[in-house]
Amino acid sequence: MSLEYASRGLVGMLTPQANTTVEPEFNILWPRGVAMINARLMSDKPSISARLVDYFDNYGASLKQFANAPVGAVAAACTGASYLAGREREAAVVRDIAERHKHPFITAALAVVDALTVLKAKRLGLVSPYPDDLNKASVAYWQSHGFDVGGVALVFNESSTFHPIYSLGGSNASEALQTLKDKPLDAIIMLGTGMPTLRPIADAIGWGGPPVMSCNLCLAWRAVEAVDGKAPSRAALEPWLAGEGWVARLNERQ
Repeated sequence: MSLEYASRGLVGMLTPQANTTVEPEFNILWPRGVAMINARLMSDKPSISARLVDYFDNYGASLKQFANAPVGAVAAACTGASYLAGREREAAVVRDIAERHKHPFITAALAVVDALTVLKAKRLGLVSPYPDDLNKASVAYWQSHGFDVGGVALVFNESSTFHPIYSLGGSNASEALQTLKDKPLDAIIMLGTGMPTLRPIADAIGWGGPPVMSCNLCLAWRAVEAVDGKAPSRAALEPWLAGEGWVARLNERQ
């Protein structure tokens, strides 16, 4: 079935309730013919970590918001939930949802794992917007997938009355990214789907440091491969890392 604005494929996106970054960034990242519909992950828990656990526990229920929309894949733009669930539980939930709903289900964290795997990257640098507890869970998650974390640059806005991650600007992320440029790393991951990352990534293309990617960029790449019915590959990822298509769209909007 072909849709007017999604002739190539429609992605169902699960997004944390107050996240102000996912929709703008993905609408820049999507190539021609790919579109998304968005569902909000909801929780009334008081802390970030407690809300993330809630989001993960309710992935299946949240998918009901898509009703019978002809999505070709569903993506969960919530990296922190994967850290707290852990590798094994995440894999089980992803497999169960994909089997029950008959389409691929991709988490942001597993999209990053796929990107690092096709790049054969082992030693990572992390630009992390998380508080201490979630940052520790993040490092443990990447290590559980066999990666070595060789550096962490922290960027966290504790003074925000809105949200300590969603209130960050691209300039905050850029400053943290620069501290990892000269470290012996195979790749740098800008973590969190709520931290604006497209401008810092665009500015780092050809910078002479390790390749830079974000959770949102990796998730967009994997979702497009999923709706195309393709397995992840380095050849498909490299144009995304080089900014093909999306950097021009970013420049038009900023």
